[in-house]
Amino acid sequence: MNNTENIPVKVQGYSSIEELLETQNYISPLVNIYETDDEFVLTASMPGVVRDNVKVRVEDDKLILFGTIQYEEAINRKYLLNEQEIANYYRTFKISDTVDQSNIAARYDNGQLVVNLQKNEEVKPRTIDIT
Repeated sequence: MNNTENIPVKVQGYSSIEELLETQNYISPLVNIYETDDEFVLTASMPGVVRDNVKVRVEDDKLILFGTIQYEEAINRKYLLNEQEIANYYRTFKISDTVDQSNIAARYDNGQLVVNLQKNEEVKPRTIDIT
């Protein structure tokens, strides 16, 4: 997977997300996306990431998700069984013009990121009055 974006963000001692992606393992978080009349809702699983280490950015018609884990803590554990990959999370999505980019909200709780992407008014379903 080659996700190299020019994102000016400092992440845990690295000068950019690009540098972190080049020096650390990363994986794409598992995602579900569904649509309602008013919005698109994206949910992404990022187990092992604390809230302060989750980043959501909108840049050049892209939605960028990024989460970092505490490597030192995760790697230095004495595992009896370890089935989860120890890696950062990174994924990008192209945002269509049906999304109001100024009206995107995100929340993170217990390893689950939820991003609400409101639709532009022009594309929302509406009822036509009959006269």
